[in-house]
Amino acid sequence: MADAFGLREWQQEARERYHSRNGGAGNNFLVVATPGAGKTTFALTIAEDLMSQNAIDKMVVVAPTAHLRRQWSQAASRKGIQLDHRFVNANGVVGSDFDGVVVTYHAVASEPLLWRKLCSGRRTLVVFDEIHHAGEGDDQKWGPALKQAFEVAERRLLLSGTPFRTDGTPIPFVEYTDRRAVPGYNYDYGMALADGGVVRPAVFPAMDGESKWRRSGELSVTSVALVDTDETTVPPALKAALDPNGEWIPSVLREADAALTQARIDTPDAGGLVVAFDQSAARAYADILQQISGERPAIAVSDEPEASQVIKDFTDSDSRWIVAVQMVAEGVDIPRLAVGVYASRIRTQMFFIQVAGRFVRMRGEEDETTARLFIPSIQPLLNYAQDIEKTVDAVLADEEKRVREIQDGDGGESDEPLTLVPAFETVGSSQAIHHTTIASGESITPEEMVFAKSVMNKAGAAPRGTTPEYVALLLRTAGATSPSVPGQQTATRSQTPLADRKHEVRRLLKRKVGKYSIAINKPHEHIHAEMNRHFGDTTKTATMDSLLKRIALLDRWLKEKQ
Repeated sequence: MADAFGLREWQQEARERYHSRNGGAGNNFLVVATPGAGKTTFALTIAEDLMSQNAIDKMVVVAPTAHLRRQWSQAASRKGIQLDHRFVNANGVVGSDFDGVVVTYHAVASEPLLWRKLCSGRRTLVVFDEIHHAGEGDDQKWGPALKQAFEVAERRLLLSGTPFRTDGTPIPFVEYTDRRAVPGYNYDYGMALADGGVVRPAVFPAMDGESKWRRSGELSVTSVALVDTDETTVPPALKAALDPNGEWIPSVLREADAALTQARIDTPDAGGLVVAFDQSAARAYADILQQISGERPAIAVSDEPEASQVIKDFTDSDSRWIVAVQMVAEGVDIPRLAVGVYASRIRTQMFFIQVAGRFVRMRGEEDETTARLFIPSIQPLLNYAQDIEKTVDAVLADEEKRVREIQDGDGGESDEPLTLVPAFETVGSSQAIHHTTIASGESITPEEMVFAKSVMNKAGAAPRGTTPEYVALLLRTAGATSPSVPGQQTATRSQTPLADRKHEVRRLLKRKVGKYSIAINKPHEHIHAEMNRHFGDTTKTATMDSLLKRIALLDRWLKEKQ
């Protein structure tokens, strides 16, 4: 819920913490907040505060891409802060009618002394958007260049949408503990989802299928289901599945387009995004989507100068699809995105979280969209989808555990000679098969989805925003499951412990309370107190039956507010 200043609760709390810790010059403050939570608004609010206090004279925003320069400039302009996003190093000076500039990491790294000079003359706040990029660049030279350029700045505010750590040269201005970046404030996706009204829930239909390939120079063909792949077979299997000449990716695009059509019933301008692995694939996927939907998708690839304008035009339109390689994966704000296809070969958790972040941004307090991102049924993507609601600390703990296992010799490098991965050529792929759907960290079987849809059809009109995944999990927690074998009874007793089932119901209840809190502009405590009086118990002491009745009551209240 927003406060009187239009800030979300986390933004106001982070704002207060920033000012309590940053009384003097030269301070660094890192905020790790989930994509879509409002990092840009937070940073611009801090800038407003400092300007009104006469604590700074100018502002510099360092962003990963040229498109994000424009996005920052537009957001700042709405707050009365004028940032020059067209500034080039050759200009040498910032126009006196600007409050600052937006520049890319690459531009700073190419002329760090220029930026040192610009920050030396005026008291400057430097905002680093997605600071983890500072560890990238040619030979990782961006970090030293940033230090040289901005160590003289009055203040530095560091932003990241994902937790990060370092196994090499530390990123300047970031505080580390055991190589982990230590944020001054942390607000991850799980926390935002629990708060309600900050980010959308996301579900991940995982698509299986057979991939076929052969090693170069050999006649024998290897055929493996995506779900059965291991570290050795994932690369060729994924390449075969994503080949536009095969059957797998066209069938996934058909499923995704059908999901987008369904989403546009409630949200007529809902859009879809396909993240492709290279430019050739992006154009091929666009051709396939045009055949499926009858509408030519937008294509945004970073090597094309008009790519930023393509993204802006798509954002402002009601077109169905945009296909991109990597430039839409991080930071780009297209709130109407509702359906996506993960067709990239990148398998890092940071990239996966950033892609998922493109779909969870709320369009306003009344937004009840559930984001839907189709993924291949491979590890580690399945684990990433299940862990998407984990806290920052949990994500980093898992990452550190993997690092320790490598250091201890479990699954890491061995003393054996390095074996080169042989070249292979794709033979083909089968049509995609719905393997599972991941929602709220749980895997939902296709049978459970079919059962949930049948229950929804029998029940009639459901509250807007109610999804089959939500109903499937509710049925599971209540102990009702679909038959997996013909003739089996339609309701069987769940083997999940009651305590775990009640925990899941309480999580659903908390989200519903968050939505209703926004609808009536009253705090969570008020709604819980009203339900406690109605049912004669509390959320902590309520039986399963009472918890389910609370959810039904909230659904009725929410429907009345539509």
